[in-house]
Amino acid sequence: MRGTFADQGRLFSYISPEQRVPEGHPLRKIRTLVREVLSDLDRDFRKLYSDTGRPSIPPEQLLSALLLQVFYGVRSERQLMEHLDYNLLYRWFVGLSPDDAIWDATTFTKNRERLQDGDILNRFMAKLLNHKDVKPLLSDDHFSVDGTLIEAWAGHKSFKPKDDKDGDGGNFHGTKRKNDTHQSTTDPDSRLYRKADGKESKLCYMGHALMENRHGLAVGGVVTQATGTAERAASEAMLEERASEHKRITVGEDKAYDAEEHVGRLRAMNVTPHIAVNDHVTKTGKTRKTSIDGRTTRHGGYDISQGKRKMIECIFGWGKQHGTMRKTKHRGLAAVAADFLLNLIGYNLIRIPKLLASTG
Repeated sequence: MRGTFADQGRLFSYISPEQRVPEGHPLRKIRTLVREVLSDLDRDFRKLYSDTGRPSIPPEQLLSALLLQVFYGVRSERQLMEHLDYNLLYRWFVGLSPDDAIWDATTFTKNRERLQDGDILNRFMAKLLNHKDVKPLLSDDHFSVDGTLIEAWAGHKSFKPKDDKDGDGGNFHGTKRKNDTHQSTTDPDSRLYRKADGKESKLCYMGHALMENRHGLAVGGVVTQATGTAERAASEAMLEERASEHKRITVGEDKAYDAEEHVGRLRAMNVTPHIAVNDHVTKTGKTRKTSIDGRTTRHGGYDISQGKRKMIECIFGWGKQHGTMRKTKHRGLAAVAADFLLNLIGYNLIRIPKLLASTG
């Protein structure tokens, strides 16, 4: 018998979003973990908001929505509001009922900026890593560091001479443009950078991640302007927070970090540099002198670190393919850094339930 087609469904529904989401849906375990971390941040939220005035978007729902944006690679906050309006899974994860009104996109952006200014994302990451189930998964003495380029939300035509920003920037072919003399009028914090010889130059930032080597989870991250020394400076800053004079730790890094000054600073911090040897032949035909000698490479841990450090590419790969890391939708160093950290948190939340299930 043919079913009857009705162009409009029933007016009332008595099934909650909780009943609509399958028991085995991967977001269920992530949602439970996120709720536990958010409950630990309650005191931080109270300090961030006033006791008077018009109620804002609840920070717990705001952060949950931002995580959904990273999980599903939603490119804009306006588009995120559209998904929250009609997607029952999104409403369930955030904690909205089917009848709750959706926030205005501009209001959502303003509230997101408040969390960004309050350093809530760094605290969320710290609480997540110190969670009673997560902490045993982490190594506290073996790490890896690497960097990746994040394309800025600015075009080449916006990169104009600093003393002539009113020009149209239309015809720049055949002219030399440098960060010392030029600046983007769209995003002044971005820098023109080329990853390697033969590659195109782009306006971009540089994101840096610190990964623990046991299970490949991100334990730290910063964003800097794209320069030739940014990777090494960011590495030293992140490792300084982990280093101790009473305990030696190791760090795996690629050839770009093989610099005498960098290696010296790491050793001074009681960090053993398991850095890939950079002894390539230069354009002048000379073999480059490496800063990594037999004191480091003779130990078995060196080869292990070099193998483990490649796992950090999974973090960047996930962030660029599934998250929002490939080309930022934000402008300004602080906003790009917050989005980068959100991608690291999102990657960890995807991995942690699987790791907990496999380790029993």
